[in-house]
Amino acid sequence: MHDFPPMARFGGLIATDLRDVTSDPAALDSTGWWAVIADFEGAVVCARFADVRPATAAHAPAPGRWSGPQPAAWRSSLDRDAYTASVRRIREHIAAGEVYQVNLCRVLTAPLPDPARADVDALSAVLALGNPAPYAGTVRLPAHGVEVATASPELYLRRAGRTVESGPIKGTGRIAEDLSEKDRAENVMIVDLVRNDLGRVCASGTVTVPALCAVEEHPGLVHLVSTVRGELAETHEKTAWADLLGATFPPGSVTGAPKSSALRIIDELETAPRGPYCGGIGWVDADRRTGELAVGIRTFWIDRAAPAGPVLRFGAGAGIIWDSDPDREWAETELKASRLLAVASGLHAASGGERR
Repeated sequence: MHDFPPMARFGGLIATDLRDVTSDPAALDSTGWWAVIADFEGAVVCARFADVRPATAAHAPAPGRWSGPQPAAWRSSLDRDAYTASVRRIREHIAAGEVYQVNLCRVLTAPLPDPARADVDALSAVLALGNPAPYAGTVRLPAHGVEVATASPELYLRRAGRTVESGPIKGTGRIAEDLSEKDRAENVMIVDLVRNDLGRVCASGTVTVPALCAVEEHPGLVHLVSTVRGELAETHEKTAWADLLGATFPPGSVTGAPKSSALRIIDELETAPRGPYCGGIGWVDADRRTGELAVGIRTFWIDRAAPAGPVLRFGAGAGIIWDSDPDREWAETELKASRLLAVASGLHAASGGERR
């Protein structure tokens, strides 16, 4: 463990010299630069670093610092039969009028073949080569049980002074032509939910949707992405981050609508905690009143306290609506997971190429 000192890496910056760790998001409106991990279940870890500087060299994998799982070693918290049965159960809830949409997820787990060669920042470097992402990052706090590498494509919250923004993703296909009216309907539903969430802390009339259902290309797939923006109400300026998290967490795109009903159904059907998957991962500069948290998707985390020894975990999910086909939804989770699992296992070279 001593080989992996505390650090964080986001947006071209590398942070070292850990000073404080707290579970109180109010710290994010105090002073200093913070790395943030918020678990889907609600636990928050905020870590203040004193030395934050541009990462001058390219983030290349350090030799011998990452030994990924065997490709065949991954096990899913829900197998195909359980997942498709859960999709059918969600459609029953929708038919009963309890909910419009539920994001159904599964957690994949594989043993780490060599825990001493399991540096999560080296995994981040491997991901940056094989699956570049706009909100990629690392948070490494081994003493606090936090070792997370994300290749997230999705903005949860960005703040600059009073302006806040969210970029929910709903709708996934291999190519743009795969995207359907079902995907667009899903996206619009979640945009309404995010507008409502931001409206709880933003000044009346300031919440807008500058982009609706824009097509974004990512390695191996495309997404529909919208942008929701607002201006914080003056009453929330001094407690902005705690209030933003209180109003919007967990992110709407990974829960469903209405959120409270979706969360109840998720709790009923999912068999493993999501942890940092589907939570919030990023950084906050309290001095400048800026920050950027991604939705914790396309995210790996190391669990060194697992009963059978250290494991690597990864989550995959899909949004379920009335029109959902259970087998297609399972296939969507496979599409989202397959490339990233191959990258983590060392089967993918730089983006686009595959090692034989």
